[in-house]
Amino acid sequence: MAVTLRWAEARDRAQWDTLFEAYCAFGGARQTSEMRDRVWAWIHDPSAQTRCFVVADAHGQLVGFVHFRSFERPMDAAIGGYIDDMFVAPAARGQGVVDLMIEGVGAYAKEQGWDVVRWMTSDTNYRARAVYDRHANRSNWITYQLKR
Repeated sequence: MAVTLRWAEARDRAQWDTLFEAYCAFGGARQTSEMRDRVWAWIHDPSAQTRCFVVADAHGQLVGFVHFRSFERPMDAAIGGYIDDMFVAPAARGQGVVDLMIEGVGAYAKEQGWDVVRWMTSDTNYRARAVYDRHANRSNWITYQLKR
């Protein structure tokens, strides 16, 4: 499958919305159209943190997206990158889309001078973890979320 990584553009809204809704459902997150409106606005606001690459097939159909941002790292007095969301349409899985997205974020991180790029995934997301293991070292850190 011939695919292209590029920045999300205004024309991508409907396809991105469909993919993001599927991603949220996969992750068990409650998602509304208003929430997706907010995220889409962040993606296109230069003063917001969230950036988005999309992957399109040869026909212009979006088959994946990755949301990412910078973060300050006080212990290292450096800036790193964090991948918040990464999703590939089920029909496009196993065709190198995730590799392209990770490599794209890595290249952007290098341009920006970020010293690390991090992300997390479910311990049971074995298929994705197999891809991630080709690109990154699994950390020993455990993630916590404050009780609400």
